[in-house]
Amino acid sequence: MENKNGCCKSGNGEKHNNGIVCEVKNCVYHDCETYCTAEKISVGPSYASTSADTVCATFKQKTE
Repeated sequence: MENKNGCCKSGNGEKHNNGIVCEVKNCVYHDCETYCTAEKISVGPSYASTSADTVCATFKQKTE
């Protein structure tokens, strides 16, 4: 269930990953606080040489 901002209400049964901080509010896996609720994540690309070169390949944009 979502509130008027499109965020999940607490108690929705989705578990967040304690070690993964996420600020991407338009991702379907964002918990509307600071956590990711994806079962697992993938970060790449393999040729990255700095953190600025990396991306979350698990990202899925929310549809409104």
